[in-house]
Amino acid sequence: MKSRRVQPRTPVYRWRAYLLLAVLAVLGLGLVARAVDLQLVDYTFLNRQGDARFTRIVTIPAHRGVITDRYGEPLAVSTPVDSVWVNPGQITQGEGRIHRLARALHLNEPTLQRDIRSNLSLQFLYVARQLPPPQALAIKALGIPGVYLQREYRRYYPAGEVTGQLIGFTNINDQGRAGLELAYNSWLTGSDGEKRVIEDRYGRIVQEVDSIRPARPGHDLVLSIDMRIQYLAYRALKAQVEAQRARSGSMVVIDVDTGEVLAMVDQPGFNPNDRSQLLPGRYRNRAVTDTFEPGSSIKPFFVAAALMSGRYNSQSIINTSPGYIKVDGHVFRDEQDLGPIGIYTILEKSSNVGMAHISLSLPPELMWRTLHRFGFGQFATAGYPGESPGVLLPYRDWHPIRIVTMSHGYGLSVTALQLAHAYATLGALGVQRPISFLRVTTPAPGRRIMPAKLCRELLQLMRGVVTAGGTAPKGAIPGYTVAGKTGTSWEADGGSYREHHFNAVFAGVAPASAPRLAAVVVIKDPRAGLYYGGDVSAPVFARVIGRALRLMAVAPDESLPAAQTLQVASLQ
Repeated sequence: MKSRRVQPRTPVYRWRAYLLLAVLAVLGLGLVARAVDLQLVDYTFLNRQGDARFTRIVTIPAHRGVITDRYGEPLAVSTPVDSVWVNPGQITQGEGRIHRLARALHLNEPTLQRDIRSNLSLQFLYVARQLPPPQALAIKALGIPGVYLQREYRRYYPAGEVTGQLIGFTNINDQGRAGLELAYNSWLTGSDGEKRVIEDRYGRIVQEVDSIRPARPGHDLVLSIDMRIQYLAYRALKAQVEAQRARSGSMVVIDVDTGEVLAMVDQPGFNPNDRSQLLPGRYRNRAVTDTFEPGSSIKPFFVAAALMSGRYNSQSIINTSPGYIKVDGHVFRDEQDLGPIGIYTILEKSSNVGMAHISLSLPPELMWRTLHRFGFGQFATAGYPGESPGVLLPYRDWHPIRIVTMSHGYGLSVTALQLAHAYATLGALGVQRPISFLRVTTPAPGRRIMPAKLCRELLQLMRGVVTAGGTAPKGAIPGYTVAGKTGTSWEADGGSYREHHFNAVFAGVAPASAPRLAAVVVIKDPRAGLYYGGDVSAPVFARVIGRALRLMAVAPDESLPAAQTLQVASLQ
């Protein structure tokens, strides 16, 4: 019998091996398919999601432009500081994080807890702004998750109160809010840049990817201000306001040849570095914003109208007897009967009767046109914040009583800057140049509003004011001739005048023979006993302008006795 050959069966382990290989093959194909899907199909979506989680656009702050005086001394600079911000969702994930942050920043913890937990939907929340660098570094060293620093800039004013009202200040976001900071805000403000960075899950920058837009710093601003003269004016005005227990005071100094403002100060002052002092009553620039009735300091401009009318000249005589004049039932008096006097004496003695006779003899339109040409009733600058144009009523409303009161400095109002600009025009021999707070390299040609010959005559007539027989001998400057005028006016309040409350004014130019500086000093409501402009304001003018002329190396135009020469030398 023939036997059958039995075929051996495939071992079970081989089927298992084939099965495993099949599974691995399927898994491999799946991985390849998934890789293709991730790298090709879903690449754009996934890349966006990755960027959203780790790529950030970071702002590169641009610093504000520097403000300097005409010689480069810094008056306003932006210094780097850091602000602290949090991601509310991150900082609330750990116990004690808010407590540690509040203790480090010396903040009220319940208030901070409330602010953070009420803004959980936000990813950015400021908790402290503009910290000093040491404190900011201490916060960073704590390493609290969800707490970050952001670089910013804070404005600093090296001269403090000396230039407070003039320069103004910026807000916490470094934007101008008053003074020249506001007037030139668009020029000073820079443009922030941006860069793309990669952050880890703790918010730390691990790589800077690229620059999107570079930061553009703000432009620097060079002012016309001479800080040497500014300091002189600040010290003299502050000392006099305090000595006379006055409510406020202002002083403006203008370069006659260029129209540049060399100094502008106010009292009481304020320090823009101390934000607790940022009150409207303290930081407004009174020399530009506040108006007052100029009193007799307006008389030279009525005399200017008289000289331009052709009816009067420097030799004209006006009879002021019997020492008073009656107009529309109102009596205007001089302190004494001066009799027939010239215009020189009218200005020297500040004769109200003499000015009344002159003004009543002139056409109202001529006087209005003269005052308007000198800048009264209109803005003196091109956009200084809060500037007042003053008040100059249309000449059609000028009745005899109004004409007389206006010639005495009532019924119209001016600012200290306006008045200084008008006197600077006289000093420039009738050429009116625009006011400039910026350094001028080439003076503007200006426009002629009065013949030079008549201006010289008027300046000569005004020199008697600071002589021994005038109303302001305290305004005389040793070695220099001065052409000026005092003004003492009642202070108006709500349509009526306040008894025993005065504005003391002195305005003038020096040297009178070839004017270089024009200045106005206004001291409001002095309460220490003196109130005349010649007693209160004229000494400030003499003290500041005398030293300023010497600083500017302006040659004296008047000889000095030997004793005075030694005194002047000791002051230099």
